[in-house]
Amino acid sequence: MSEEKSHHHDHPPPPPYGTFQGVANHPPQTAIGFPQPVPPPGVSGAPPQYYSHGYQAVTGYAVAEGRPVREPRLPCCGIGLGWFMFIIGFFLAAIPWYIAVLLLVCSRIDPREKPGYIACTVAAVLAAFALIFGLTSID
Repeated sequence: MSEEKSHHHDHPPPPPYGTFQGVANHPPQTAIGFPQPVPPPGVSGAPPQYYSHGYQAVTGYAVAEGRPVREPRLPCCGIGLGWFMFIIGFFLAAIPWYIAVLLLVCSRIDPREKPGYIACTVAAVLAAFALIFGLTSID
């Protein structure tokens, strides 16, 4: 029995799975990258251990599961009323741009349509400047 135990301890343990692990007296690997990660000011205690095998889930963050919420389709062929009014404003003497500015200021709009309304606002301001300075030319 004692011969079996001594015979069993003569073999070294199997190497760990993976690539070359280094020598036994080498210090463990630290975080890789530049700049080295530093805890934020005011945090006390030892820094967390570096996990070299991949990412782990962060505790305290909710994960949304299930089917995603489907948003309703935007009007005017899916581009939204803001972009539609921006395009139409070139053909109808900028009047839709001013209507879009009023809608942006005075009503609740879908956040997906806001860039189109902002474009109408910029176009309306530029059109107003062009109108003011175009009509006040000195001859």
